[in-house]
Amino acid sequence: MIMRYAIYFTPPAEHPLVLRAEEWLGRSAFGRNVLPTEIGGLTPAARAERVTDPARYGFHGTLKAPFRLAEGSSEADLIAALDDFAAKTPRLPLPLRLSALDGFLALTPAGDAAALNGLAGAVVRGFDRFRAAMTPAERARRRPERLDAVQLRHLDDWGYPYVFDAFRFHMTLTGRLDAPATEETLAALAPHFAEALTADLVIDHLALFREPQPGAPFSCLHLAPLTGAVRPIPA
Repeated sequence: MIMRYAIYFTPPAEHPLVLRAEEWLGRSAFGRNVLPTEIGGLTPAARAERVTDPARYGFHGTLKAPFRLAEGSSEADLIAALDDFAAKTPRLPLPLRLSALDGFLALTPAGDAAALNGLAGAVVRGFDRFRAAMTPAERARRRPERLDAVQLRHLDDWGYPYVFDAFRFHMTLTGRLDAPATEETLAALAPHFAEALTADLVIDHLALFREPQPGAPFSCLHLAPLTGAVRPIPA
């Protein structure tokens, strides 16, 4: 088996946003059963094709995309490094809104994302030593012919094209949709998430997700609390 790991953010398991997302996706990354539910007139069967990919990855926002462990690194090493990093990192508020992005629907930051982007960049750099080099097949799956020059350089340097200046934090809710499906899905999602999006949300931990074998669902393996001091803003 070739496991992959990813460093994500997901709210705590009992946060109302997680519970609503799990109802929508029909799956929990925390290992609990999710009862099939009709949402906005869309049955689980009607949603199935729209949520296949986000359901497999689990409700999350990517900070460091999935990677295989480099030779000489272990899962225990990765967890210890994540705990150490989190202990030095302050919490961040994360207001979210429902958005359409390049043909799919997601929750995205509702305010200034500069601090969040900085956190994501630090995670990408700080944990790259754990990432095994891409194989030619892995690189080809990223469709390099569709990337611009900056994204292609990121892919070759960091194993993922959408980092640093190309990064946009999002918590994916659907796969790619055509225009009619987008309109129908938005109409179902907006009331479903409305109340949960008013609840205070803070990035107060980092989550390590694991894919036990290729194509298997990702699950949350470990949560590392952010306990670093917030640095005062210079006058």
